[in-house]
Amino acid sequence: MSDEEWDRFLRESVAGAAGAPVEPSARAREVERRLRERSGQPEGWRTYSPARPRRRTGWYVTGLATVVALLVVGFFPQQVVGGFGGNDGGQDGAPSAAESEVPREAPGAEPDLRPTLAEPFRGSPAARWADGAAGITVPPAKATGWMDAAQVERALRQSRDFLVAAGLDSGVLRGERPTKAIALLNPHQKDVQEYLRTALSSTAPTPETNPLLLFSRFRPEQARLVGDVVKTRGRITYREGKRGAVEVTADVTFVYPVTPAGDGGRGEVVRTIVRREVVMSWDDPAKVITEPGTMSLVSYALDMTNGGCSAPTGYFVPPFGTADGQPADQARQVDPYDRSKPIDTSNGTTATGNGCATATRS
Repeated sequence: MSDEEWDRFLRESVAGAAGAPVEPSARAREVERRLRERSGQPEGWRTYSPARPRRRTGWYVTGLATVVALLVVGFFPQQVVGGFGGNDGGQDGAPSAAESEVPREAPGAEPDLRPTLAEPFRGSPAARWADGAAGITVPPAKATGWMDAAQVERALRQSRDFLVAAGLDSGVLRGERPTKAIALLNPHQKDVQEYLRTALSSTAPTPETNPLLLFSRFRPEQARLVGDVVKTRGRITYREGKRGAVEVTADVTFVYPVTPAGDGGRGEVVRTIVRREVVMSWDDPAKVITEPGTMSLVSYALDMTNGGCSAPTGYFVPPFGTADGQPADQARQVDPYDRSKPIDTSNGTTATGNGCATATRS
């Protein structure tokens, strides 16, 4: 090192290199503070602020979340749409999102595959639906009418219990008496109690006394369920009803895969598809004669396909042995998986008819 370079090194060691940051002295910092207080300039106006990297970090997190959301939409578009009441289908067998509102359209078309004993829901939108009670969406509870939030929550739970006891109980499906469901009905509601007595004792029910209006039943010597899974999709809603009651409406579709009781190994599978709408009133006991834990029926309607179109027998009668499992003599055609439209009560789908129709797909 030359003498000139050595001298420059010594000077810079004491004074600092040109352009290098200089740590202000205590006096300089005090002077700067006083000037800042007089001028009203914000603290740190000449110094580095850590707020920027926080904002930048936040931007990165937001960007990452956006990328993830786009990937989800890209890979599972139908599932995302289904959560907002749209098409409930999925891709590549992805489960359908829970139904939280009225769907905007029917599920998309499925591959033309026939059901089998090993895969009874194959070729059907129900393959992606939830099993049993899990497919019935129950909304959050809030104080309504004469009930507080906790009471509404219990009423919603018991309303779903009624649907399970009437449409999913294995004994009831085999034709046994729906004891659990009846226990949830107001014993003081005379017209309903009369209907129950007649419907469950008659060997030749009429359209008005058909037990299928409320309960799903198969004659065990004629049909049996394939496996132990019934697919469901639907939702429960509620509002304040008459006399401050909590009125609960259930709109649920049940898909029952069945095979002939004496199939002899042929492996024929027919899906009986039943959509039910039941309106239940949880009444204020101060205004309506009722019993704790029971509700009154306001109305009930159903639409069914592949359940029999002849005179009512009190049981679903799947059309085994017909082409594609479809009865040939029914003019009215419906898509039984389309939940975007209300039940058509003008075609015998109320308590005065059997609600029979031909399914455009099963």
